[in-house]
Amino acid sequence: MDWIEVTIFTTTAGIDPVEGVLEDLGIEGYALEDAADFEEFLQDTEIYWDYVDEKLCEELRGQETKLKVYIEDSDDGRAQIAALNDRLAALKATDTDDVLGRLVTDQSVTRQEDWEWGWKQYFKPFPVGEKFLIKPSWETVDDPGARQILEIDPASSFGTGTHDTTQLCITMLEKTVKGGEKLLDMGTGSGILAIAAGMLGANPEVAVDIDEHCLTCALENAERNGVTIKKTLHGDALRDDKLAEEIGGGYDIICANIVADIIIGMAPMFFEKLKEGGTLITSGIIEERADEVGQALEQAGFRLTDRQISNGWAAFTAVR
Repeated sequence: MDWIEVTIFTTTAGIDPVEGVLEDLGIEGYALEDAADFEEFLQDTEIYWDYVDEKLCEELRGQETKLKVYIEDSDDGRAQIAALNDRLAALKATDTDDVLGRLVTDQSVTRQEDWEWGWKQYFKPFPVGEKFLIKPSWETVDDPGARQILEIDPASSFGTGTHDTTQLCITMLEKTVKGGEKLLDMGTGSGILAIAAGMLGANPEVAVDIDEHCLTCALENAERNGVTIKKTLHGDALRDDKLAEEIGGGYDIICANIVADIIIGMAPMFFEKLKEGGTLITSGIIEERADEVGQALEQAGFRLTDRQISNGWAAFTAVR
């Protein structure tokens, strides 16, 4: 399937009204290029003019605010774009003070193969923690040194290993896994944490994700690295009691690289499913909410043993 990239030209003031139009039309997700961000960048770098390309500065000063959405290249998709243009024209008609910008669109077709492969040129092998070299499946490494190669193909799942939250969890796994631990990976994504744990000597018993595609991806990646994930489960364990029961218990380690609200909600469940003395490794927490998550874990009965921060993201190791 091909996609139509639709660029909407507006202003910083127009972002919220355009968001409302997209929401009304059922168009989810967009990429934002805000002219205010460009201006802030230019102001912040004024003391470094010797290092900023003058032509780039001129281009940035002339930027409009843009929202980009991707719509299927089909009859239904084109009808949706027509409806979008109609709604933007109606919004423009109400903009008597001309503060919302042009409110017009530009369109280009993006081929599926370009959509899927374009980003891969930026994903190269890199070290994580003390023991791993993360390598995308399409790259080769001649000499990994003393590091273990963890080969990953994330497809559309979260978990290339480049994100700070994933790296924090892998580093904590290196400190925690001694060998033979029964492990649960909640929100497995690409499976990278379960795989890293397995390569360190743990036994990845169960991997859970709300997206069924992620589970297929995780199993493929595990096989690629010679790791066996014994069972995968699909669904939302917070809202599905049957799933929560099927996950079982008696785990030595639980990994949960999710988001703060879900970690807070699941804290009692994590405590229940760990053995006495078992370890929870969790991240996906913005630094501003780290204290809140830490308090929730302690209220659930955990003892916090490690807290790490990297580029605005927090991770915890907690023991039952």
